[in-house]
Amino acid sequence: MPKTIPTTPTPPPAARPTPPARRPNQRPSTLKSAASHRPNVLSLLVRGTRDRHWTFNVGAALLTLIVVILVLTPWIAPHDPATQTLTDRLAGPSTEHWFGTDHLGRDVLSRLMWGGRFSVTIAAITLVICAVTGGIIGALAARRGGWLDELVMRSVDMLICFPDVVVALFLIALFGSGYGTLIAALTITGWTPFARLMRGLALEINSKDYVEAAEILGSPKAYIVFRHVIPNAMRPVLAMGFLRFGHKLITVGALSYLGLGVQPPDSDWGAMLLDAQPYMERSPGLGILPGAAIFVTALSVTMIGQGMDVKRKRKRIAATDAPSGPAPGTRTKVVEGEAL
Repeated sequence: MPKTIPTTPTPPPAARPTPPARRPNQRPSTLKSAASHRPNVLSLLVRGTRDRHWTFNVGAALLTLIVVILVLTPWIAPHDPATQTLTDRLAGPSTEHWFGTDHLGRDVLSRLMWGGRFSVTIAAITLVICAVTGGIIGALAARRGGWLDELVMRSVDMLICFPDVVVALFLIALFGSGYGTLIAALTITGWTPFARLMRGLALEINSKDYVEAAEILGSPKAYIVFRHVIPNAMRPVLAMGFLRFGHKLITVGALSYLGLGVQPPDSDWGAMLLDAQPYMERSPGLGILPGAAIFVTALSVTMIGQGMDVKRKRKRIAATDAPSGPAPGTRTKVVEGEAL
């Protein structure tokens, strides 16, 4: 007879625990509120200042204070900058006039605030135009190459030889003084450093894998320039823009000092320096205050650019010192990164 093998009975499957009952309007316990994970604005600012170099933080604080004062000038300026009170001419600091008055009895603090709006605005508009124009021209020249690249670089070499003040004097002699003439004079030669920098960055970015992949897919050259080249070169160009702002601000002040900038009754820091020159012995604050305003504003913006450049150099050094290959047993993930 065949032997029968005894089998052990299979235990019944364990019953799954039933989830606790919840109210109809109650959200599941696994879904947490998005507000609890939303970062605070103050925490983001603190984290950003910790990651930056100290020069960036100091420059950003100074520039923020200056911009806030200039924006609020129509509401916080104590007096009309054009109002003349000849009985109070060359008066010292007082409760009514904190920084005193000039040779026509005008309040110096109000003229500083209103003059800063003109100087900073002209310098900022000129810098934005130069950065955008030079960046696009340099990127297109590097992407196209050939005769266009040669033409752009020879034009840059020619225009960079002419100082901004000389070009401004030539244009003002032809078209007269004015805001448009001043912006055009500072823009004609101001785009050349940005074009040269963007061309060098674009030549490096063109050799990246994601650019070659876009070429294989048949993407137009303009799409590659505006989608891959310019975004990956924005950080160095932005740092140079901050570093060049001080040069633009000083040039605007120099042209106004020569009488080629803003015209009376308006004022700016360069015109205030010109008006204060005959009265420096009697009231030295008339020349020290606008000069200090130009210095502090240019220094704050330059410190921001210097802090950005220091962080970029640190990242480059860290990438150079890093091991060339991944550790054994680790997975690697290829992502599209920045050029610098």
